[in-house]
Amino acid sequence: MPSVVSDCVTALDCVASAGKHQLPFGNHMSMRLPAPARREQILDVSVQVFARNGFHSTSMNDVAEAAGVTKPVLYQHFNSKQDLYMALLDEAGNRLRNALAKAVADVSTGKEQTERGFRAYFRWVSEDHDAFLLLFGSRANRDEESTATIRRITAETAHAIAPLIAADIDDDHRTTLAHGLVGLAEGVSRRLVERGQQFDPDLLGQQIADLAWAGLRAVHRNG
Repeated sequence: MPSVVSDCVTALDCVASAGKHQLPFGNHMSMRLPAPARREQILDVSVQVFARNGFHSTSMNDVAEAAGVTKPVLYQHFNSKQDLYMALLDEAGNRLRNALAKAVADVSTGKEQTERGFRAYFRWVSEDHDAFLLLFGSRANRDEESTATIRRITAETAHAIAPLIAADIDDDHRTTLAHGLVGLAEGVSRRLVERGQQFDPDLLGQQIADLAWAGLRAVHRNG
């Protein structure tokens, strides 16, 4: 089924179709939850709020209302909007890495790992595109702390896939190639987001995997 990703996430219908979680608009109070479950619920809702409005246009009042909690409850879990945003970036990065790890967990050949990895990445963009927008969208916060966190997440993702590159090369060469693969997927996804283009994540993943695998097959030790 083709998917549509768009950076114009201010439209309610775009938010509604973005992923598996629906944003609970309204100022009704949600049921009492244990602290860990409440924190998870706030994070889940906040990803959508920040992706829709951007960092600077989102207030803690907006988050509290969407989550159905009071501001004092919100501040029990997060000291500030920046603290919440940093936690959201880490959550988005974890979602991406978990999706990739699950996709390649039971695969033994390099070609299939490449195919499954790219398909998983583009499914993540399609199904959890609020998380992608939070990390790489035009409304993402670009302060020093946020930028450093996003760079760390990108590096951690590259380090996670580097061992999957089965080539007779040194570790630094392998890590560099892993960063290239991550950048390839991110660049294609940015284009899709900017254009609001319909795409089949499995078909697109296969197409980009074909390109990447052709390059990986040609990798050799330098010198």
